Amino acid sequence: MKSETRTATKALYNQLRILPWARLWTEEVARFNRAAAPERLARVAVVRAVGVVFSESGDPAQADEVRRWLRGLLQDPCEKIRRYAMTAMPKIGAGAGEEAELLALLRTTAVEREKKFLGQTLEKIGGRATLETLAGATGLTPQTEQKVRASVARSQSPSAIRMDRALAEFGGLRIHLRGRQGLERIVRDEVEEYIRTHGKFRFIEVSSGRVAIAPIAPFSLGDLYALRCFGTVGLVVGTVPETNDEAAAIEALAAVITSPLSRRVLEIFTEGPVRYRLDFVAKGHQRGAVRELANRVYARCPEILNDARNAPWTVAIHPSVRSDTVELSPKLTPDPRLYYRQDDVPASSHPPLAACMARLAGKVPNEIVWDPFCGSGLELIERALLGGVQSLHGTDLSAEALEIARKNFEAAKLEGVPAQFTCGDFRDIARGAGMGPGSVTLVITNPPMGRRVPIHNLRGLIADLFAVAATVLKPGGRLVFANPLRLTPADPSLKLQSRQTVDLGGFDCLLELYTKSAR
Repeated sequence: MKSETRTATKALYNQLRILPWARLWTEEVARFNRAAAPERLARVAVVRAVGVVFSESGDPAQADEVRRWLRGLLQDPCEKIRRYAMTAMPKIGAGAGEEAELLALLRTTAVEREKKFLGQTLEKIGGRATLETLAGATGLTPQTEQKVRASVARSQSPSAIRMDRALAEFGGLRIHLRGRQGLERIVRDEVEEYIRTHGKFRFIEVSSGRVAIAPIAPFSLGDLYALRCFGTVGLVVGTVPETNDEAAAIEALAAVITSPLSRRVLEIFTEGPVRYRLDFVAKGHQRGAVRELANRVYARCPEILNDARNAPWTVAIHPSVRSDTVELSPKLTPDPRLYYRQDDVPASSHPPLAACMARLAGKVPNEIVWDPFCGSGLELIERALLGGVQSLHGTDLSAEALEIARKNFEAAKLEGVPAQFTCGDFRDIARGAGMGPGSVTLVITNPPMGRRVPIHNLRGLIADLFAVAATVLKPGGRLVFANPLRLTPADPSLKLQSRQTVDLGGFDCLLELYTKSAR
């Protein structure tokens, strides 16, 4: 019987879900209000539909009216109707009035299931009044208290990553610079150059998609983000041996996350309350494990709050051979290294890849740089940031992309570096001023791969790129590009200097460096 009721309720909801808001509110809600108790219960799906449909297409001017209706349903003698009403409230934009009604119901109800749903709703809309009530409430989980505390912290005392504070007590800390597989050597080269110039770190090792270093002097996150070629940084605070005992594994992970080293890192590098989200890397959502681990962390250290909404930290659990590694990764949006990125275009370069390409190209004095497929201009800007550039030239078929590239270039504030952006086919090099034969020292580009933007003849496009580069490059000039095909230049003056396979997120390409020899 219960199964049949659930099926009927779901079927009714699916019918109501597709109605226009005005019809749902004026006809179906009115019918629900007029109905006797048995029919109201049979049509309880109306309450759920109101929450969903209003959140998508409702008239904002009616929000107060809808909220009053839902608050009134909290007094309904039917527990199921009350439950549906409280579940719909967060979708409407509930506030202090709804919170007060929910707390009043929490103090009077004796139904355990109702307490559970009250807790779930208060997790989403609760504030300080909820925290005060929770101290004496029964039947609510620590998870509810933690989520409400995180919500209050988020709204009243926003958290932020501190880039300038130095961590002086770093004993036992290891740092993982993570990025695309295939770019590790370039990341390592950048790290070693930084170490020669600034010290502060020592190199440990390179593995797939990761370069490991360790601090040898006080350092800030700003020191790490002076490096441009990695994707994300993970501050390793411990490892947990592999075990089949799930409860023991959760407890061990919680001990690492709340360890003195972890708490020190989070305290130094966070302005405001410490909030984090959990990520079991490469293991899917793991909702049960996330809930259990977050609750254990909270029990050990209530100052560290699990919060998936705009948390400044990710606590990432990375699987490795016979153990899991716990890393604290700052979430920086926008990435401070991309201060110049005002806008983007579809299928644009991954920023660390652009930085790696610029670094692979190397530096020569008075560099004249051309990107035949410049898109939003990342490769050109990253090369200019390394210094020694005389001029930049960007070509693209999209006028919109070129406008974005101009904005990004202006935001980069590259004093004394003129840039010219030309709309048109890169093969028509005569349209680009200063782009005649033997006029360019560096061609750097990430051409269309044919994945997100269809290319009619990709092989022909890459062959033409080789041919044009061989023409415009000066003797000793370089071509650096991401090659989506195993295609080599027909012109023998282009000599391959390096080639590495790079994972571009589900498919591989070849990052190649050629030099132009004298004929």
